[in-house]
Amino acid sequence: MVYRTKGTCSREIQIETDGDIIKSVKFIGGCSGNTQGISSLVKGMKIQEVIDRTEGIDCGGRGTSCPDQLSKALKQILAEQNGGK
Repeated sequence: MVYRTKGTCSREIQIETDGDIIKSVKFIGGCSGNTQGISSLVKGMKIQEVIDRTEGIDCGGRGTSCPDQLSKALKQILAEQNGGK
């Protein structure tokens, strides 16, 4: 899945999952060290656990962040897996 981010330095997030497990995450743009770290940390985790840990994180008063945008992308994946619910 490719998710176009809003309000962050990263432009998009490429996510591969296997059921409810995250196989890989790649941020396009953004702070390279931070986004690589996030990608490495979430690999192998359950989607809902990552959402719970990253949702609502703010970067510099923007109201969102790369981790928060990841949670939004993962919520979209869960919705699609559950038939759009």
